[in-house]
Amino acid sequence: MYFCTFVVRFKNDSKMSPVKKVGFYTLGCKLNFSETSTIARAFEQGGFVRAVRGERADIYVINSCSVTEHADKKCRNIVRRLIKENPGAVVVVTGCYAQLKPQELAAIEGVDLVVGNNDKGTIFERVAALGAKRGATVHTCEAGELTGFFAAFSTGDRTRSFLKVQDGCDYHCSYCTIPLARGASRNLPVADLVREAEAIAAKGQREIVLTGINVGDFGRTTGESFVDLLRALDAVGGIDRYRISSIEPNLLTDEVIAFTAGSDKFQPHFHVPLQSGCDRILALMRRRYNTARFAERIGAVRTQIPGVFFGIDVIVGFPGETDEDFEVTCRFLEEIRPAFLHVFPYSVRPNTPAAEMDGKVAPDVAAHRVQRLGELSSRLYRSFCAAQQGREAKVLWESTRRGGDMFGFTENYIKVRTPFDRERINTITRVRLGALDADGVAQATILSE
Repeated sequence: MYFCTFVVRFKNDSKMSPVKKVGFYTLGCKLNFSETSTIARAFEQGGFVRAVRGERADIYVINSCSVTEHADKKCRNIVRRLIKENPGAVVVVTGCYAQLKPQELAAIEGVDLVVGNNDKGTIFERVAALGAKRGATVHTCEAGELTGFFAAFSTGDRTRSFLKVQDGCDYHCSYCTIPLARGASRNLPVADLVREAEAIAAKGQREIVLTGINVGDFGRTTGESFVDLLRALDAVGGIDRYRISSIEPNLLTDEVIAFTAGSDKFQPHFHVPLQSGCDRILALMRRRYNTARFAERIGAVRTQIPGVFFGIDVIVGFPGETDEDFEVTCRFLEEIRPAFLHVFPYSVRPNTPAAEMDGKVAPDVAAHRVQRLGELSSRLYRSFCAAQQGREAKVLWESTRRGGDMFGFTENYIKVRTPFDRERINTITRVRLGALDADGVAQATILSE
């Protein structure tokens, strides 16, 4: 979850109104983070300045997630806590939970606005026009309205920006509500996204992470391709690094692999959803590949990009997943050896085929499987980093200071630390990689330029 606070002075024709504070909460994915940042810039342009973090706010905007039942519950808890702490504050809820279950949120006493995904760009205007609290109003949360594109990128980090390049999904996996919450796959033209990247470069940020629901599906609405976008972004001056946040294995094409391998800017780092290492479960999930195809794509990347970092998503406890199915997944993961696992227990989502499937897995069994894969992920990550120890790498240094150290990431996404040096923030330097500490962070020795 991400939180930021701003101060606003609403203007009218006569005089400046009292200073008000506005806080933003972001739940879920980096796509939401980029959108919240863009919503916040609209408030800034309307007169906002940043306030000290932790101060109470007069207005709250919560950008919600609904990928799991836990995400829904977390959103409700935050909303209720904010209302309890500050009952006079204006409370706005947007995002996927708001899109899917607007009346559930509107029923919470103290909520003022529930805004669908298609209307995020109007939140500032709606808040400014709201006036006094008078009960919840729901905007654009009806089915069938998800056709627009809310252009977004983040600017809250000095070194890195998340650029939204695509929205929606035409895949209908049996467990997922994203097509209902985000609509069909769509995107801006390449030329528009190049201008967004140029705006990010102008702010001094040197790395862009391409975000979306299904980024490899880019081009559905413009007749362009994902590789067209990569080529155009590669030519943008001022940006030194790009990362592809997540790409479906069937869309990790030979053309995408070859371009990334030959680019100095696109980093050797891929986040690829697997979801299960068992073909029987993949079929029940309605995924568009099997394990043989997934392994072949991973191998194709490694052939051209040595030392590549793979982060992989896995869902455990899907309806019908037996102990043997889970063991098949474990063996498959041991074979392909990604650098990191993002593990999630299956969560029943209303209006999905999986919600009606037999063979529900007990919560304690699912929790045990999450723990098993968490331990495997730790082993895989340490093994990946150990293979890099002693090698040279390039690190983009961030502004965080903790325990006298600063932190950054290598090209292939190993987190490193070195003694803090303010002059190195937002610079890229050559380092030699050392061993991992107990927190999984590698010590880096800066090499002479």
